[in-house]
Amino acid sequence: MAHFVSRIESLAEAEEDCHSDLVRTDDNERSGEANLQAELQMFRAQWMFELAPGVSSSGLETPPCRASPRGPGVKSADTRGKQEIAKEEKAKELFLKAVEEEQNGALYEAIKFYRLAMQLVPDIEFRITYTRSPDGDGVGKRCVEDNEEDGKMADLLSDFQQQLTLQDSSVKLCQPELDVNQTHISALPLEVLMYIFRWVVSSDLDLRSLEQLSLVCRGFYICARDPEIWHQVCLKVWGRSCNKLVPYSSWREMFLERPRVRFDGVYISKTTYIRQGEQSLDGFYRAWHQVEYYRYLRFFPDGQVMMLTTPEDPQSIVPRLRTKNTRTDAILLGHYRLSQETDNQTKVFAVIMKKKEEKPIDYHKYRYFRRVPVQETDHSFHVGLQLCSSGRQRFNKLVWIHHSCHITYKSTGETAVTTFDIDKMYTPLFFARVKSFTAFSEKPL
Repeated sequence: MAHFVSRIESLAEAEEDCHSDLVRTDDNERSGEANLQAELQMFRAQWMFELAPGVSSSGLETPPCRASPRGPGVKSADTRGKQEIAKEEKAKELFLKAVEEEQNGALYEAIKFYRLAMQLVPDIEFRITYTRSPDGDGVGKRCVEDNEEDGKMADLLSDFQQQLTLQDSSVKLCQPELDVNQTHISALPLEVLMYIFRWVVSSDLDLRSLEQLSLVCRGFYICARDPEIWHQVCLKVWGRSCNKLVPYSSWREMFLERPRVRFDGVYISKTTYIRQGEQSLDGFYRAWHQVEYYRYLRFFPDGQVMMLTTPEDPQSIVPRLRTKNTRTDAILLGHYRLSQETDNQTKVFAVIMKKKEEKPIDYHKYRYFRRVPVQETDHSFHVGLQLCSSGRQRFNKLVWIHHSCHITYKSTGETAVTTFDIDKMYTPLFFARVKSFTAFSEKPL
């Protein structure tokens, strides 16, 4: 009788345990399915590994039927090596699965796969190379193993063009990332988009903005690499001397690699020297003066150049040099040209002169006096500079090689030339980019 009662009590306890197990199962159904899938995958990998010839169920190598020249130490090392490779491959698979779940928004599932992968190989995160997915939408990124994609992504432009070619013909050059009610820019024809890109470059040759625009999407990247745009830019900079593309592979490469002056800023030099002053009246001391002045050179794509020498600092002068129609009286205007010498040195030669201002003649001043004719002259300055690169920036330094003043007498046509000695007073000019120079576009390229 006591045995029967104890049997009933054990059945009741088993029923309660079963009921509690069912409750816990209902609460953790989602987590149990994920763990079950992960354990099932690990079991399949271990099972396939144990089915390999020469490996027993315990993970050790089975003794061969025939005598082998290799010793047991070598065989065990091979077995351990195979196990490590299989473990690492499984860890990579779990880690990539976790990354995919994380991108899909399933963070709870991703954490579980991350844990399983790190239990197998703790440093699995550093053994996987990250790269852009070849079939992505250009916005999101995912983790893929770096095997044969390096060769395919060597030419980004060809890769983007190929992706657009493989798509349906109804797909446009660019598509909105999100659904919008208003008309998207992707609805514009290709000709209109290219015209907008020419406005971005503008007549000031703002190629920096064009490069930034190419980062929007694949379609804009292709438009920004249009050879016609870069060809016109090269013609603006070098003129007829850039008809041949050799030795460059593209017009864009020519613009980036061939020496040229820059238009999105000002070349500035600062000169400082000490000048001796007059002696005091009592003769006990003599004053010394420290003199500082700046030289500014601003180049334009149409071949014009502005030069200004003044003691005012760049903060007050640079905004006045944005356009050629400046009201600064001491400024010199002229034209420049680039010269490629035989020694592979690029030089800049410019002829500048002061702006001509017609002053009305005051006849009342000479009413009772005989007028003394004043000989009219034209003053021009000839400047020679060597274009160099300094530091990380390219073509940002101009070194003085020549400076002379030419005075032409209009009555006789004679010209008097005065050449200045290039000494320490002619300090090199360094380029400073000015964002406001390219903030507005007056006309397209």
